[in-house]
Amino acid sequence: MAETKMRRLPVGLQSFKKIRTGGYHYVDKTDMIWNLVNNGDQFNYLSRPRRFGKSVLVDTLQMYLEGRKELFEGLKIMDLEKEWKQYPVIRLDMSRGGATAADVSSYLSNLFEDYEKKYHIQMNTIDSLGDRFDRIIKTAYEQLGLPVAILIDEYDSPLQHSWKTPEHEACTAVYRSVFAILKADDEFEKFVFITGITKFTQISLFSVLNNLTNISFFPEYVSLCGITEQEIAENFQLEMERMGAMNSWNPQETHDHLKEYYDGYHFSGSNMADIYNPYSLINALAQGQLKNYWAASGATSLLPKFVDNIEIELDSFEGCYIDRDTLELSDVVDGGAALFLYQSGYLTIKGYDEGLYILGFPNEEVKKALYRMVVPALTLRNNSQVVTIQALLTKTMRDGNVAEAMKHLKALIADVPYSNKKMASMDMEERYRLIISTIFNAIGFNVEVEKMLATGRIDMVVRTPRIIYVIELKLSKNGGKKAGVDQIVRNQYLEPFKSDHRRVIGLSFELDDLGKGLLDWQEVAE
Repeated sequence: MAETKMRRLPVGLQSFKKIRTGGYHYVDKTDMIWNLVNNGDQFNYLSRPRRFGKSVLVDTLQMYLEGRKELFEGLKIMDLEKEWKQYPVIRLDMSRGGATAADVSSYLSNLFEDYEKKYHIQMNTIDSLGDRFDRIIKTAYEQLGLPVAILIDEYDSPLQHSWKTPEHEACTAVYRSVFAILKADDEFEKFVFITGITKFTQISLFSVLNNLTNISFFPEYVSLCGITEQEIAENFQLEMERMGAMNSWNPQETHDHLKEYYDGYHFSGSNMADIYNPYSLINALAQGQLKNYWAASGATSLLPKFVDNIEIELDSFEGCYIDRDTLELSDVVDGGAALFLYQSGYLTIKGYDEGLYILGFPNEEVKKALYRMVVPALTLRNNSQVVTIQALLTKTMRDGNVAEAMKHLKALIADVPYSNKKMASMDMEERYRLIISTIFNAIGFNVEVEKMLATGRIDMVVRTPRIIYVIELKLSKNGGKKAGVDQIVRNQYLEPFKSDHRRVIGLSFELDDLGKGLLDWQEVAE
């Protein structure tokens, strides 16, 4: 097959101007942007996970509000906008604000100095940051004769990084003093747009902007960030053909692989349109490979700050319930682990039922990344040891080399930790089940725990591309591997899977009563 010509995809780009002038492909969101500015409220907040295109959105808003008409030629907004006014725009990127009050103050002071020079304002070093912000807004309004647009990107970055440190309260004090001006100066403002990941409602920007409209759950804006199925079909057929050719996939297989890995986000209970993670999707199409792009960009770094004992709780998040007020209104500090995981992109809306949201993992990329993160804690191994052994385990299980696979699995679960209080409350077989299922999930296999059949309950079913493993776990004191084999044979656990095109292997694991790992195993013939 002839190689399909590559187009320039905006991998990692945040500049709308660079995308448009550099010949990069742009997925047109400008009709929604026009509607947000012209038909929406004055003060708006949008929460989306990191690497979801928020900064590109903010940059596009800036270019539109500044009247940069030439950048929008050929886009949907050209049929909507008739005047193209050049509003003054003040833009703050709080991802550059550091993690201390001094860092935040320094960033804002330097930024305000730039705007003071732009509008020829005499800077007074004794003035507060709030007073300087106020003067910039009013002067811009007076000089240009148009109300000011204020764009604040990643507002919560310093608050996230300072959380659970002595600096947090001082950071929030800076926020309160500066951003209170936004409400006080509303008569001089056309449009205020704020993005973030997590909501610190009571102790920061939200406490002084009680007129802020949270559009994060509005059905008309679910695809303001992210990419829909329709947008893929309209924009990326060439890239999908190329990716299919590189991997020997037909068009349907290419679509299904991308969907499994990067789709599955939902941001409204009343509009369940599937949204792809744009960062991961664009990277995958550009490279022609399925990889964990999102987690590799540092997506999991803040988890330990906001979620305790995630290695134990992980299985409980698939299909968990959270009430509407908690998800839509609560502060991340006291909203619980599920709220943080949703806001951060690790969970998404799976359904809505009379005031309750049902959450779950959006896709394989996120699920695999989370399970990989917790394996070292569960196995008492450092990350480098785990990575090496997991790679060998993946290879041998895919190939059906059971003897070698068991050696690698045994190396990973040589000890079962007692230190965690919740794990200490489990019986030993539950601990093993948790650890082993986590390991298999982390290497990307499909895992079902305690699968019910008419004849009984299978401890674990692990599906690989070519082989299905039916696994029973037995402690030595409960009969060991022989008891597991007998159960598999007696209850005909292999039978329901024989219609699958894949090979079926039954395995009985004998596990140490005192937590010393996998002692022995026995294969059950198909």
